[in-house]
Amino acid sequence: MPMDPSPTPAAPRHRAALAFIYVTVLLDMLAFGIIIPVLPHLIEQLAGGGIAKAAWWVGIFSTVFAIVQFVFSPVQGALSDRYGRRPVILISNLGLAVDFVVLALAPTLWLLFAARILLGMTAASFSTANAYIADIIPKEKRAAAFGILGSAFGLGFIIGPGLGGFLGGIALRLPFWVAAGLALCNFLYGCFILPESLPKERRTTRLELHSAHPFGSLKLLRRYPQVLGLAVVLFLVYLAHYVLQTVFVLYADYRYHWGPQAVGYVLMLVGACDGFVQAVLTGKLAPRFGERRVLLAGMLFGVGAFMVMGVADVGWAFLLGIPLLALWGLAMPPIQSIMTQQVDPSEQGRLQGAIGSLGSFAGIFGPYLFAQVFALSIAPSSPIHLPGVAFVLSAALMLVGMLIAARVTRHLPATARPQPIEVGPAVFPGDLPPLATAHPSEPPHPPQEDHL
Repeated sequence: MPMDPSPTPAAPRHRAALAFIYVTVLLDMLAFGIIIPVLPHLIEQLAGGGIAKAAWWVGIFSTVFAIVQFVFSPVQGALSDRYGRRPVILISNLGLAVDFVVLALAPTLWLLFAARILLGMTAASFSTANAYIADIIPKEKRAAAFGILGSAFGLGFIIGPGLGGFLGGIALRLPFWVAAGLALCNFLYGCFILPESLPKERRTTRLELHSAHPFGSLKLLRRYPQVLGLAVVLFLVYLAHYVLQTVFVLYADYRYHWGPQAVGYVLMLVGACDGFVQAVLTGKLAPRFGERRVLLAGMLFGVGAFMVMGVADVGWAFLLGIPLLALWGLAMPPIQSIMTQQVDPSEQGRLQGAIGSLGSFAGIFGPYLFAQVFALSIAPSSPIHLPGVAFVLSAALMLVGMLIAARVTRHLPATARPQPIEVGPAVFPGDLPPLATAHPSEPPHPPQEDHL
């Protein structure tokens, strides 16, 4: 079985490659962050009918986007395992640039809807970036590396939403043009700078797209018991997170009268806090207290954050939940690290594709769920006026996830990598072609396998 790369002789190369992928994720996050404060308002403008109707359409848009990612993420994961991470990232970035241009020009709601579908097909660089990290970083250092990569998300949110809110105050569609420019710069940056992380000898020997489907990707998770348990936790985390993506902008407008600029500044604060946690705290806390304790503490902070945001009846009280929300980010790097340690190096792309599929699967239900809960809670016909109930629901989901994580990781070995359990042919008939890197004593790996 292939071994993890040695941290000693290749450490400078690892640091350089990590810097490259950090910039790639940062530019992508900037592009996405810029459109966050304005996209719901653009949907509201094209749909008409006020905030409640806009919330309904935002839920539909997000759900369809997630369905598309759910379908295409396994294909992207399989492609990255077969042909390498670099071409998948480059194609994704070029596709994002084209999609943002379409979003900027869309004159009708349905063309905007079509552009979101194309965006879902091409938005692959986040999950592929995680596989990239697993390729180049030794397993004992992955929690810190995933934390550094997470700080790119935070930094993107420090700059992106604030810039998007400012640009949106000038012209509602201007942020989409800037996002397209950033995605194009990211593509050019990758063409000249980004190296390949997956050597040819560690790639899968063939690509079988007939098995590169989302449910096939989830079969990989079933072969590793602890990975499967943490996958359930990730699903609940992704599901809870959709309350922010779906209703936050409209919720802030309705309850606190925050426009695009105010929302952009609030998201800048979120990004600053999150960037500090990911860049500074995660790398220090995980080695000192252990990945399990940091994971559970992060989940508990998430419960508190959503509760504060849900019950806050004034804007300053809502802001008190932001530091807790940032500390929630402590949970993600340990989850990613523990999961990557359970899976063979040749399957890291498919693992990240499966993880992305979980996020997309949660996105099939989450946006519609939270949009409907929010719309019903503020509807004139609603018997009880509780605009923050969607955030309280997220807190409940996080609490369930924390309890599952505590149980799954209770007996997690400190260093040993568990072997996958056998899955008989009666369960997945004909879906398990062997990989070139498979050890003779191990069962063949599933063929493939992207998506929070």
